[in-house]
Amino acid sequence: MAVIVCGLMLCVLDSTMLNLALPQMARQWQIDPAYTLWVVNANQIASLVLLLPLAALGDRLGYKRVYLWGMLVFGLASVLAALAPSLPWLIVARALQGMGMAGALCVNGALVRQIYPRGLLGQGMALNSMVVALSTVTGPVLAAAVLTQFDWRWLFSLHLPLSLWVCWLGRKALPPPHAGRAAQAGLSWLDVGLNVLMFGAIFLALDRISHYQPGTASLAWAGLWLALGLVAGCWYVRRQKRQAQPMLPLDLLRIPVFALSMGASISAFSAQTMAFLALPFLLIETHGLSTGRAGLLISAWPVALAVVAPLVGRRIGRIPAGRLGAMGMALFASGLWALALLPIGAAVWDVAWRMALCGAGFAMFQSPNNHTIVTSAPVHRSGAASGMLGSARHTGQGLGAVCLAACFVLWPGTEGLAEQRAMWLAGGFAVLAACFSGLRHTPVAPPLPR
Repeated sequence: MAVIVCGLMLCVLDSTMLNLALPQMARQWQIDPAYTLWVVNANQIASLVLLLPLAALGDRLGYKRVYLWGMLVFGLASVLAALAPSLPWLIVARALQGMGMAGALCVNGALVRQIYPRGLLGQGMALNSMVVALSTVTGPVLAAAVLTQFDWRWLFSLHLPLSLWVCWLGRKALPPPHAGRAAQAGLSWLDVGLNVLMFGAIFLALDRISHYQPGTASLAWAGLWLALGLVAGCWYVRRQKRQAQPMLPLDLLRIPVFALSMGASISAFSAQTMAFLALPFLLIETHGLSTGRAGLLISAWPVALAVVAPLVGRRIGRIPAGRLGAMGMALFASGLWALALLPIGAAVWDVAWRMALCGAGFAMFQSPNNHTIVTSAPVHRSGAASGMLGSARHTGQGLGAVCLAACFVLWPGTEGLAEQRAMWLAGGFAVLAACFSGLRHTPVAPPLPR
């Protein structure tokens, strides 16, 4: 499990550290700061479009191989990123990093399922959630510490040695590939291409919408990308319907509890993304807090998640996952709406408890929901289920960013109205996730022997 935790921590840290370095890159290369956003976008697109193909490859070749190759590619690409002499070079290196991250993350849940006995699997999922939460809050702090003393290239300094250590230890420690039924099935390059085109085009459409400004051609480009993604998606789905073990797991989406859990995950991550992106504006611009103080208050959210997640993990299987998820999303919605009602000049504790309520609610939801997604699939389709976890997260994040952009367009100005409306809308997404969770019916395991 140490191999999986270290790899997960490295990937999450990488995705949260680089945002602070974008202004320094723009100054160093004397370019428009808007272009540096592709350093982030290239990584996200490459990861998104390869999650399902590499998950399907894991079902066929073994999760261990896909994970270790992914970490190796991630580490080697980090060296290229650190040596980048120009922005195009860095964008290509970040895309390669995203490919490696996709290999590691797409089979993460499947490997946890292989490692943990079924009765303890909830604790493994909770450990994953705790690592993600702590890495999310540590990444910006670590990046700030490095960037105050060194060049942005030093952010990649530990990636290769840690990736090589994960590969070396993983060869010995990770469970060997299972001889599942999917071992004889091959992958269609046409299906891989359609998957890449569908997810990539939809991501670019959402990106254009989220950066919409009146008087620009953003919406026209968004429409073209969206149309291309939908055409590719229709062709892709028609081909996948004829396959017994499709790359796009339509067979898993026919399982009611799996489909409901996916809907809950997309809704929850939409709410979380809207809140995370809106909170800095709400606290700094509307409430007049300093950047450091706002960051410290926001950190109460992941800290609460990290505290509550292990406690919830011990109850998975003893309390129905649907009930845990519904209660968690109800708390999450309450916290988001409490933040929307935050009075001007609120005391530190008055902000912190609202943040902590959001983190605790999300922790009550995330681990049971992930556990249900992974375990509701047949064992030989664990890779596909794990890949869908990542796809749901990316989809929710994209939807949340677009909804927040729409709030800024509909309610422009600096009085905080857009941010408040965004928090109310995020709470609505959380309620929708609670409804999805409440509709699930998952069995309760008997108590473990003492």
